[in-house]
Amino acid sequence: MDWELRQWRPLVFGLAAAVVAGCAAFAQGMPLAERIEQCGACHGDDGNSRLEKIPSLAGQPEFFVANQLILMREGVRRVEAMEPFVKDLTDPDIEALAKHYAGLEARRSDEPLNEAMAKRGAEIAATRHCASCHRPDLAGQDQMPRVARQRIDYMIEALKSFRDNTRSGADTAMSAAVYGLSDADLEALAHYGASR
Repeated sequence: MDWELRQWRPLVFGLAAAVVAGCAAFAQGMPLAERIEQCGACHGDDGNSRLEKIPSLAGQPEFFVANQLILMREGVRRVEAMEPFVKDLTDPDIEALAKHYAGLEARRSDEPLNEAMAKRGAEIAATRHCASCHRPDLAGQDQMPRVARQRIDYMIEALKSFRDNTRSGADTAMSAAVYGLSDADLEALAHYGASR
């Protein structure tokens, strides 16, 4: 019996090694091009969303995109629609996606822009010191998102979720920045951001 076990041992170890290698390959997931194609279905082929309340990713700071994907993958920021797409992302996947979207040109959506609201939004942004985190051109930096040329409808929803403290994994500084603002104020800020 001992001899039979020794005879099978190399085969068993070889099979185990093949299974581990196969699992590792599976865990690496799909190629980057396929992931980008999946993302593009909602966020736009060029990273500029054409779907209502779906954010554009083009031109977002690399660190911001990576940070958000990690927060979503780890369940800190809960976005139900994103869960199937982020659950198996590896750190290299996240780094590659962040780099890809950071390198794309941000374009304004085709939503109608209200110039009067954008002007009012600029006044609110000045009193709330939006430029101190998002930069004067609102292009974002580090973990702060680009709000320039972002979708208006998405921005309104995002700002409301910060104000109303309904966004999981949210930055408390952002919640404080929009605290007490009316829906009309938030809409004005969204138009201002989109106009930049």
